[in-house]
Order: sequence, then structure tokens, then C-alpha cells
Amino acid sequence: MEELLELKELLHQGKIAEALIVVEELEEMSKTDKLNKIFSYATILLLHLIKKMAEKRTTKSWDTSIFNSVKQIQRSNQRRQSKGNYLTEEELLETISDAFESALKQAAIEAFEGRYEAEQISEMVDSDEILKTALDLILDRD
Repeated sequence: MEELLELKELLHQGKIAEALIVVEELEEMSKTDKLNKIFSYATILLLHLIKKMAEKRTTKSWDTSIFNSVKQIQRSNQRRQSKGNYLTEEELLETISDAFESALKQAAIEAFEGRYEAEQISEMVDSDEILKTALDLILDRD
């Protein structure tokens, strides 16, 4: 909020160069917020994809969580006015990949009633396949 007040004041003073710096800061803050949201939902998405692959089963709850996570990532990544996206496919994959370790640690708690460590769960799944599946779901590719 402080940045908006500063921007307004700079514009009233005719300090365009300084105002543009504030605009760039606001853009960066917005993108960081989008990245954090996408990372959070990607962790949930990956968690359930990991559990599905490791346990070789699914539940309605997991499927619903996957669906909801995908929708939230799509919504968070969508630019409303320009109809584009905040993150490119490459940036999405990077963010999803970053979330994988967190999802794996959570899966170690939830899968198989917590009997395995994250490293053991990791050996039960194909991380590349899970990341590809997650990206395909987010990009709505079959």
C-alpha cells in the first residue's frame, strides 16, 4: 500500500522516472506473490501425484485435490485483462520442480501411513513423469 501512495505522490510531482521505478517494484512484488501461490498449490498437486504413483492407487479425495490444485494454479497464472499468463511454460516447470522436494517430504508423512522416508518414496516414483504429468494438467494437455 505504501508503494501505491508513493507512486501517486511521484506522479503528482511529475517525477516519471522515479514513478517507473516504483511501478517495476510493484510488478516484481506481484510476480513474487504469484510464484508463491503457484509453488504452494504445486506442492499439493505433486503430493497427490506422488502418492498415486507410489501407492499405485487413488482416492476421490486425492483426485479432487489434484483437480483443485490445477485450477488454482491456472487461475493464479492467468492475466485477466491481456488473457496471457504470468509464467511461461519454462517458468512453470521450474516452479513445479522447486516444489517437488517439499511434496516428497509431505508424501513421506502421508503415504503408506508414514512408514517410509522421503528418499525411499523418491525411489518408488518417476519424478520426471510426475513433473510432466503436473505440467500437462496445468497446461490442459492430454
